[in-house]
Amino acid sequence: MKDLNAIMKQAQAMQAKLQEAQARLAQTVVEGSAGSGLVTVALTGGGELRAVNIDASLMEPGEQEMLGDLVVAAHADAKRRIDEQQQALMRDTMGPLAGALPPGLKF
Repeated sequence: MKDLNAIMKQAQAMQAKLQEAQARLAQTVVEGSAGSGLVTVALTGGGELRAVNIDASLMEPGEQEMLGDLVVAAHADAKRRIDEQQQALMRDTMGPLAGALPPGLKF
């Protein structure tokens, strides 16, 4: 039973590390941009949109469609950055076990 107890302790330690990593990621705020920085958004690790900044040059009549496209692109950029940070955090937290997780599994 020593082996089972050791495995349980390791699993509990891993769970604690994962919870800590999730808390750190939730506190993370990244910025995504589009249109060479004409539109930027701030997104939390939990996916909450915190801010949208739009360059005044995009406030011209007839620019609404482009503006909408740039906001969507900036959000996608920020989401990609969050996903990259999440993967890096999981690799750091899980160590060699990170490669053993099924694709797309998120904590």
